[in-house]
Amino acid sequence: MTSASDSTERLVRTWMASEREEEIAQAVSEISNGSTSLLNVVKALGEYLTSEEDALRTKGVEFLSAVLGRCPPEKLNRQAARVLTSFYCSKLEDSETVVPALKGLVSLTKMPSSTSEDVPSILDAIFTHVKMKGLVQSVRFFVFTIIDTLMARHRQVIKDMNDSFLGRYIALVDGEKDPRNLLVAFAIDRVLLIEFDINNFIESLFNITFCYFPITFRPPPNDPYGITTDDLRQALRKCLNSTPAFGPLAVPVFLEKLAAGSPTTKRDTLESMSVCFPVYGSALARSHARKLWNSLKLEIFQPTDPITEEFALKTTQDLVKTIYTSQTADGTDSNIEGLARDACEECIAILREPEKSQAKPAIKILCAFMSTTPSVSRYTVAQTAPYLVKLYAHPDNVAARPSILLLLSDLIAAARNSMASNKVDDSDPLDTPLSPYKDEILSIVSSALKVSSSRDPALACLLGLVSTEKLVSDEELGFIVHSVDEILLEESDEAGETNVPALQLLVTISQKAVHHIKEQTLPLLFSMLPEDAPARDAALDRARAWRILSALNTVCRPLELFETLVIRLTTRLDLLCVPSETVPLPADREPRVAYAHSILITLHQTLLSKVDDGHADVAKYIESLVPRLFNLFIYSALVSNEVNLIATDTRLITVAGQIIGTVVQNTAAQRQDTFIQALFAAYIDGDINRIAEGYHKLPTTSSFSPLNDLSPLQQRNLVILMASAVVPLHKEIQLPVSDLSVFLGNILTWSLAELHHASFFIENMLHEFWPRHIADRSASAESRNRAIRPWVWISKALLVCNHAQASQFADVIFLLFDDEDIKWNAAKSFGDIVRTDTILTKQNHASIKMLYAQRFVGRTLPRIIDGAKDPSEPGKQLSYLVALTSLISSIPKALYFHEMATLIPLLVRGLDLPDHDIRCQVIDTFLAVSEGDSPDIVSDHAPSLITTMLKNSSVENMPSVKVRVSALRYLGVLPNIVRYDVLHPLKATVIKQLAVSLDDPKRAVRKEAVDARFKCSG
Repeated sequence: MTSASDSTERLVRTWMASEREEEIAQAVSEISNGSTSLLNVVKALGEYLTSEEDALRTKGVEFLSAVLGRCPPEKLNRQAARVLTSFYCSKLEDSETVVPALKGLVSLTKMPSSTSEDVPSILDAIFTHVKMKGLVQSVRFFVFTIIDTLMARHRQVIKDMNDSFLGRYIALVDGEKDPRNLLVAFAIDRVLLIEFDINNFIESLFNITFCYFPITFRPPPNDPYGITTDDLRQALRKCLNSTPAFGPLAVPVFLEKLAAGSPTTKRDTLESMSVCFPVYGSALARSHARKLWNSLKLEIFQPTDPITEEFALKTTQDLVKTIYTSQTADGTDSNIEGLARDACEECIAILREPEKSQAKPAIKILCAFMSTTPSVSRYTVAQTAPYLVKLYAHPDNVAARPSILLLLSDLIAAARNSMASNKVDDSDPLDTPLSPYKDEILSIVSSALKVSSSRDPALACLLGLVSTEKLVSDEELGFIVHSVDEILLEESDEAGETNVPALQLLVTISQKAVHHIKEQTLPLLFSMLPEDAPARDAALDRARAWRILSALNTVCRPLELFETLVIRLTTRLDLLCVPSETVPLPADREPRVAYAHSILITLHQTLLSKVDDGHADVAKYIESLVPRLFNLFIYSALVSNEVNLIATDTRLITVAGQIIGTVVQNTAAQRQDTFIQALFAAYIDGDINRIAEGYHKLPTTSSFSPLNDLSPLQQRNLVILMASAVVPLHKEIQLPVSDLSVFLGNILTWSLAELHHASFFIENMLHEFWPRHIADRSASAESRNRAIRPWVWISKALLVCNHAQASQFADVIFLLFDDEDIKWNAAKSFGDIVRTDTILTKQNHASIKMLYAQRFVGRTLPRIIDGAKDPSEPGKQLSYLVALTSLISSIPKALYFHEMATLIPLLVRGLDLPDHDIRCQVIDTFLAVSEGDSPDIVSDHAPSLITTMLKNSSVENMPSVKVRVSALRYLGVLPNIVRYDVLHPLKATVIKQLAVSLDDPKRAVRKEAVDARFKCSG
């Protein structure tokens, strides 16, 4: 024991001299392993704890608290805890030892051996001796932590103290401002307000909480504590709504802040009111209803911004819910008194002039009432719906009817939405809020459909009605479909856009009663679709056909309707592409190609929409639609020597390939395997009957061999269909070829028109293909540029799967940077390699590794930057600059933003390159950077950027419309991202030069010039 005491004394004396962490750690270690005890530590500190020197006393208590803070809890027994509690409380009387004593109490109060017996003495010592206003934040935090710990562990003891604790606690925390301390204080306050008897301290507790409302704290940049304004707001709100006793005191404060505050303060106040009203109770809400309504309606009728208006509407809803929540669901109009009745009457009076601006906020309030309580909802509908119907029917309001219908459509939508929020039993149509007024509404809406000015709001009303559960009968749905079809028929003769609201209404009806669409709408739309292609000069007919196809695309997504669409459009396509022998082929085939292209586009877009909606029936069209497309295009290619059919056009083949790819993409792997066997049998062995089934009988006298270089071009073009089907295969699907490397090599050779492992193919690419087809400078520039394209795609495929040789494929491209014939395309390929595409995607079951782009950019970008900055070889420097612009424009901003200080001068040089696409890419990069968190990085380069952008915005210097638009857009952004002192000297020049662009021959350029001039003039 003597040895242990000596060791402890030695550690204490050493620490008192050096204050090193090692001695504290050693003391804790010895206590943990039983070599010594806390009692020995206290004994060793004896002379220091009682020293008359302030510094020694402080250090002694500090050492003890540091050891206690790290000491295992089980090493502190009850007796030791009682002694230490008494010791620390006494040290709070000494101003020199307050800080280390509080540190010790923070650790001690968390120990299991510290019991409820110690709580009164600890609190008495703190309340008596700790002067919060004289302490720094970190020490005040110790006090809050101690009280919070005691509140959590020994709440009942503190509740027994009640008045004794509350009065002294309020005095202790009054005036606290630090956000870290306030978060703890608010948590303590909430417990006090909910669980303690606060009747004698309501006003005092109100003062120490509401004095912080609203929260105006803004965290400093890079705040290490991570405390946000919202953290404090939420913590304070939990105090504000902790007790109904705050209600009478809080409402005047809320009204004051709402009237005089900034938009942020208004929103905070409105949110706080929303959460407080239910707690403060219906009696208080009723007594202050008129004052609250007067303030809230001001924020709705005269809002500072739309967001504050939404908050005010939500708060109004919560106020009404609080007042009327006790009323039964079967209440009648007669027992709705007070705020709801007064506000409804006030808003309905405003609706007498529906075309005025105040009508819109008035209907918003009435719609908000719909989602409060069932009784208020019913009362609101009962007052508003008949009034609007009567208003519409009045002959003096003919001009205002569109406005009335818009208001009615908002009310109908709110009534529909209220059914869920109010938990209305909608098993019977009469249970819906609008049931009593449905017939009257349908009557006026049906008549409004016949007037063009009222058509869109009438359709909005119908959309609300049909989307309301159990409201409209099947017979009425059929009548509505008939009325909408008449609109489509009427508008088909006009040169306008497709009526989107009408189509949306039909889509909604199809989800409830698809048979009406199938029996009425589809026959009408197909009858309006022309049998043959509109002539080249028939622009109106062509626009009408496209509108009908667009309508079919929108409507025909459900299973039954899409099946009809496929049958009808593929039949139309067959007749269009392969007309009967009695119909002579027109000399101008372009209109037919365009019409067929539109039909295929419609099928593809509808398929994509079905995929996005998760429809499971897409896969089944591998059995019908896909074979029929192969039948049409293979037939056209085989008979092309005799008849030049439009289905040999590559534009049609490309879209057909997209359709096939979409279907295959959504097909199960097992069915894909069967399909791919038939596909390869057709393309390699010529067995086309397994893949092409349809309307046309395939000729047996012609062989189908599209992969043969000697085959007609019409057959070779059909490899597009094969590629489209292969791209989306699951990775487990094996291509039915004997040697994959040989097959890939043959495909590559075929693609230039003049290898389960592909490792031989990759090696062959590096050692045979590259030196022969790309690096050989004696070959023609055309063939070498063409060979770069497959090289880029193979590089991309290796890159996305993190293949070991991906870097070799990319690095050899640098060797071409001094080759005048192909260096431009070679440099641009760096962007192509990393750019996302629609082929190598997860949807197409490609193996995409995470962070592949980051690795490629991290390895390649520094080399390209160094090359672009090296002036020793101007030819290669230009290639590096092209590579830089191509790469930067192809990757997310996060991958290069850290290099922007270096990149900006290089990108500015890129704006002088002759390639317009590159210039546009550079400007788009600057636009992307302007949206970042640190836009000031361009300020140093503002003069050169402005000069270059002005040059690129002028039609005299820049023929590309796309570049001119981008340059003007960036000029409009500069005032937001460049410091005023930098931009102001250039303002006059910019405005003068922008005036030239105001006369640009292109409307898009003139529009951007107007916007840029306005922003630069501000």
